[in-house]
Amino acid sequence: QVQLVESGGGLVQPGGSLRLSCAFSGSGFSRYFMAWYRQPPGKQRELVAAMPDNYADSVKGRFTFSRDISKNTIYLQMNDLRPEDTAVYYCNAKTTFFNLDTNYWGQGTQVTVSS
Repeated sequence: QVQLVESGGGLVQPGGSLRLSCAFSGSGFSRYFMAWYRQPPGKQRELVAAMPDNYADSVKGRFTFSRDISKNTIYLQMNDLRPEDTAVYYCNAKTTFFNLDTNYWGQGTQVTVSS
């Protein structure tokens, strides 16, 4: 069974940086398609970044996705944070078998950008 645990969220001033981590437990980490999503207050969950190098337009040039296979962990480096980046950030792992997707989610980590 796959479990995902995010960490690294918090309160940061505009222009600041945070690095989120997502630890994957279970087997077959390298076979999963990994991504970061976020859900701003009162809005729907949206894709932020996905492997290997895909980003939402709103974060391009500011956020960087990375993966460390040796540690079964993915990261989201977030620079030049803006108030509109405030959201709960979720780690997602997806596998596809016979055209059927199975998604796993972490519990989320809160990121608040405010002065």
